[in-house]
Amino acid sequence: MEMLSRTLARFAVRLDYEHLPPRAVAEAKRFLLDSLGCALGGVRTHDARIMREFIEEEGGREDATLIGTRRKVPATWASLYNALLVRALDYNDIYWKADPSHPSDILPAALAAAERMGTGGKDVLLGIVIGHELEMRFCEAAEPGIRERGWHHASLTGFVSPVVAGRILGLTEDQIVHAIGIAGSHTLTLGAVTAGKLTMMKNTVDPIATSQGMIAALWAQKGYIGPEHVIDGKEGLFHCLGKEWLPEKMTAGLGETFKIQDCSMKFFPTEALTHSPLSAALQLRAEHRIDPEEIESITVRTVRRAVDILCDPSKYRPTSKETADHSLPYCIGLALMDGKVTPDSFDEKRFTDTKLLDLVQKVKGLPDEEIERNFPRLYTCDMEIRMKRGAVHRCRVDYPKGDPRNPLSEDELRVKFMSLAEPVLPPGKAKEVESIVKGLEKEKSLARLMEAMVAR
Repeated sequence: MEMLSRTLARFAVRLDYEHLPPRAVAEAKRFLLDSLGCALGGVRTHDARIMREFIEEEGGREDATLIGTRRKVPATWASLYNALLVRALDYNDIYWKADPSHPSDILPAALAAAERMGTGGKDVLLGIVIGHELEMRFCEAAEPGIRERGWHHASLTGFVSPVVAGRILGLTEDQIVHAIGIAGSHTLTLGAVTAGKLTMMKNTVDPIATSQGMIAALWAQKGYIGPEHVIDGKEGLFHCLGKEWLPEKMTAGLGETFKIQDCSMKFFPTEALTHSPLSAALQLRAEHRIDPEEIESITVRTVRRAVDILCDPSKYRPTSKETADHSLPYCIGLALMDGKVTPDSFDEKRFTDTKLLDLVQKVKGLPDEEIERNFPRLYTCDMEIRMKRGAVHRCRVDYPKGDPRNPLSEDELRVKFMSLAEPVLPPGKAKEVESIVKGLEKEKSLARLMEAMVAR
């Protein structure tokens, strides 16, 4: 029987830009623009500054650009740093079936490989489509999801990033098989990074998996060999993480249809399971002109994993951005108090805002069996807000803004991108980046795009 790593490698090697339907190309551009906005918004974060300083001290060959600068570093470091920028605000895309994932975390591997090879926009768009396709299929193949087994979804990214990097680096089918084997041999990531009190590693493990995929592809290009059976063979991924896998999800219709159009964009810079509750909170606030000081209690009925991940004791008094954007009580408190949730909502000064913290304590998350049965087909939240004077306000949201059934419009995506890019870039450069992305297939190299993203 053919190993799954070979099936995936053959798919990537045989797929050319010309094979992509217009809808897939259009979605790749949308996710690229969204991701670059997130990256530019992440340039000034504390963890990005630390990582940039470390990488610049390490030095090395000048392959690819650190977004926001003119500094070129090895493609391995560029993959790590640029992926960290994309993740830093927890604002990039989300796909959630049995497992959650952020397929755009892999996108920086396509950028770095294209810069290293001196190729242009078509290769990047092809890489984005391949990355989303395989990452989303891995999400569907795990039943139950690996998050429920105690592992983080970066474990899946490590099996996809070498395919994306390898395809753009021009690897053969055999070489990509080996690259998957090299990266997959050591890619598993503990779920501890998103459990309890969160740290900088919450945003960093997926970038690490992306950069390790680049390393694996470069090793394979030199002749290094990895195990072909690393996914579905003896003591491979499926074996070691339990037998509840649906390998047919990885191959059915592969190359015939493209899943990128089924991925969600984030309307809020928070953990994905907060999005339906946030939509409900904002709707109730607007409809009933709710005064936060008059709230008695807030009950949020949702899926069991949302209560488990987002409502543990550490989430009621967050002390870091990473914990706060993974706190359902904190995010609901922000929405009801401010009428919005943006990257600025997570300024450290808010962590000691006594009025906000008092409101946060009034939020209670409860698992609901009916909602659980319908997840992830629906991302339902039932919210009830009781007021001190006796009024009760209720709202149900089945899927939030940004879901493919309620997607961001072109104008909404543009507003999101500009809100992130314009404070970072010189005047007029955000519009230039947008224009380049819209016509990316015409770009023979990435030089113009990277130059347009140099921060002021």
